[in-house]
Amino acid sequence: MSGFICPVCRLPLERGEHSYKCEKGHSFDISSKGYVNLLLSKDMNAKLPGDNKMMVKARADFLSRGYYSHLAEEMSRAVTENFTGGLILDAGCGEGYYTEKIYRSVREKTDDVKLCAVDISKFACAAAARRFKGIDSCETAAASVFHIPMADGSADVLVTMFAPFCREEYLRVLKKGGSLIMAIPGENHLFSLKEAVYDKPYKNETADYDIDGFEFTESRKISRRIYIDNNEDIKSLFSMTPYYYKTGVEGHERVNRLESLETEAEFEVLIYRKGTDTNGA
Repeated sequence: MSGFICPVCRLPLERGEHSYKCEKGHSFDISSKGYVNLLLSKDMNAKLPGDNKMMVKARADFLSRGYYSHLAEEMSRAVTENFTGGLILDAGCGEGYYTEKIYRSVREKTDDVKLCAVDISKFACAAAARRFKGIDSCETAAASVFHIPMADGSADVLVTMFAPFCREEYLRVLKKGGSLIMAIPGENHLFSLKEAVYDKPYKNETADYDIDGFEFTESRKISRRIYIDNNEDIKSLFSMTPYYYKTGVEGHERVNRLESLETEAEFEVLIYRKGTDTNGA
């Protein structure tokens, strides 16, 4: 049995060699890239939603060099400590760098693990699926975090990292007592990069930790300074950020002229638990 459900009728999907099917006959082919497209056209806000091929490649290239390995290690530690078996959902998995690290960390603790990863970008899903090639307990689907193709109360842990946040869906798919573990940028994250690009850089706003329906457990703040000695990695970093599309020509030219950069890589890992008195599963 797959961890996913049919996005049309909401019945469980059976995973075959080449497709996923439900009892009502709805069928979804498994791409040659290894993921299944469960994103219905009515849930798409663009012809090719999510990160494009360039952005996915830039993020994969940058992360593969270990600049954010401290975040991968802390997320893996947090999930492993809060997981006792069952199903992990990565909602907005991107190219799968963190997803793979988390999965391998959990597997050192228990074999009782199934992992479902979803992202709205087909390019991100293709990259993530490559990381899990040949591992039957990991499934990747193109889907929106606002319409997650999973049954109510099916996930034991839900991971979200820098992805759009959908409280209602997260409450729906998590079991009572299940853990929500998320990563957000710290107040000083990439501030030195902003200083190099903008005339008036600003720090990230800190948000209230309270989320209705969830009990806040703890915040783990992690930080390191990273040194980048080449423009290619600097441009990859910049293209990973929301600033890429919000920056004018002059700002992009400043990025293109940077030959080296030392900047902050500061994050918070936030841990929540779904309240046992929450309506739903």
